[in-house]
Amino acid sequence: MKVLLLNGSANKNGNTFTALSEIAMQLEKNGVESEILQLGNRPVRGCIACGQCQMKQLGHCVFDDDVCNRIVEKLNEADALIVGSPVYYGQPNGAVMAVLQRAFFSGAKVQNKPAAAVAICRRGGATAAYQTMNMIFEMMNMPVVTSQYWNIAYGLDPGEATQDTEGMQTMRTLADNMAWLLKKIHANGTPDYPEREPWQGMNFIR
Repeated sequence: MKVLLLNGSANKNGNTFTALSEIAMQLEKNGVESEILQLGNRPVRGCIACGQCQMKQLGHCVFDDDVCNRIVEKLNEADALIVGSPVYYGQPNGAVMAVLQRAFFSGAKVQNKPAAAVAICRRGGATAAYQTMNMIFEMMNMPVVTSQYWNIAYGLDPGEATQDTEGMQTMRTLADNMAWLLKKIHANGTPDYPEREPWQGMNFIR
């Protein structure tokens, strides 16, 4: 079992990395492998709704000039996903949302895989950012993993989040819950997922 931890911060070793590292260490204690993948600080495209990924059934974004398709590959291999992001103006980093929208829409294999969001902020806006990230998981039939509190930690300077003792405990509890759920899903050696009804999409304007 492996959890992909996506660091949605441009700062490689900032507080988002600190929180994800706390989760990774706790996952390891539970016997679950993890990998932290950093979004990086290079430009990331937003989706332009060209539909080529769907029409050609590519299973990845038609544009291959940023980190998106690397994330798709990692998602396909992983059993679960945790996305961490700093809070900008009460929202997640725009780049991480752009890349997740493209990765999920273009065909990343994420259905049924447990997921969680982690928001890191200096002072406020974390709950709104946290809720925004969770929205995409709920649309993709990904069980949302919770903790003892919302998955939030506070800090400004790199590493400062370690001083948020409740925040770090929240990260460890999240890791424990993620490991527990993964072990339940994989108890029989192969993933045990619920059966799904065929999707019945409906537009309100006809």
